[in-house]
Amino acid sequence: MGASSFLAFFTFSVILVYQPFTSNANLHKTKLLRSQLLLSQNAKQDIPITKYFQVTKPIKLPKTKPCSTLVLQHDFGYTYGKPPVLANYNPPKNCPSQNFSKIVLEWKATCKGRQFDRIFGVWLGGVEIFRSCTAEPRATGIVWSVEKDITRYSSLLKNPQTLAVYLGNLVDSTYTGIYHVNVTFHFYPAELEQHLHGFNQHFGNLEFGYDSSADLVLPISRNLPLNDGQWFLVQNSTDVQLKEFTIPRNAYRAVLEMYVSFHQNDEFWYGNPPNDYIVANNLTGLAGNGPFREVLISLDGKAVGAVYPFTVIYTGGVNPLLWRPITGIGSFDLPSYDIEVTPFLGRILDGMEHKFGFGVTNALDVWYIDANLHIWLDSKSVETKGNLIEYKSPTPAVSLV
Repeated sequence: MGASSFLAFFTFSVILVYQPFTSNANLHKTKLLRSQLLLSQNAKQDIPITKYFQVTKPIKLPKTKPCSTLVLQHDFGYTYGKPPVLANYNPPKNCPSQNFSKIVLEWKATCKGRQFDRIFGVWLGGVEIFRSCTAEPRATGIVWSVEKDITRYSSLLKNPQTLAVYLGNLVDSTYTGIYHVNVTFHFYPAELEQHLHGFNQHFGNLEFGYDSSADLVLPISRNLPLNDGQWFLVQNSTDVQLKEFTIPRNAYRAVLEMYVSFHQNDEFWYGNPPNDYIVANNLTGLAGNGPFREVLISLDGKAVGAVYPFTVIYTGGVNPLLWRPITGIGSFDLPSYDIEVTPFLGRILDGMEHKFGFGVTNALDVWYIDANLHIWLDSKSVETKGNLIEYKSPTPAVSLV
């Protein structure tokens, strides 16, 4: 064997000594991959459920211990197009004090699987007290909670009521998420009873001023039974929804609280192009009517106010990954809008039925709208009087420039 042949043989032998056989190497690699896969699966099982939240101003609470009442516990599976879930509400009786300075609604929910964002509402005696959007779940599960100050509905909470919750959810082989929900009311006794009016005090005393809760809250919404939420559906720009009501003759102040949300073709109305632009560019499949919306409120056919809604982006809007775990502003607690209608009291203090009307300028299908009429009463009078001195309602002129 020549020197070159020997050197080549020696080099090959050294490689064989230090290199494991191919089958052993593959076996080792297979075991390693299997171990990594098992570790990955175990890690996935150990991942805690995601907690979603909305950044918002915290509620200022008294230092007293609350009396808490679970008013609803329900699993929302296939609920779309079905009646709202109902529960009986009764005022708390076992609290050391019935004089509450703060009342808080707590919504807590969990979900696991795959599901779209769902709009929902909570009504008490027909009065909407909470509108929100669900979080979109993950395979490992999610949880979220919302707290809302509902002290302004104190007069309503003094008496037994029917609680209604509508959350239109779809469940099938693809969308598997079921929302497990608890609704709890927390009643915080006042720290200084002599300075605060509560359940046992008279609301209708003028010395409490305009900062006090209303003596009466009337629902301006659809009546049960129905297979939907109690909101009205405004489906186009000419659609006007009406609701009749009557108020006591000793009212001295009235505020209309509006709940508004936009969906389907108008979910992203603030980005809709004008119809002329769509036609000029031969575009199809786009929602139009331009990027301006105005919620118009009428009383017996005459305009009494308007709302310009905040552009809430729901938890599935634009891109759901944007809202994990922090959701968009207002998505977990949609804002309501107050309209002072006291100047018009003189027209409706006759004990007769009157009508509120709701419409949306340039609307596409669909808007969910209802309202609550907060009324302050003069307990020392049987009848109050008023008169509207001057009324102007100019025709709006919308410009796209």
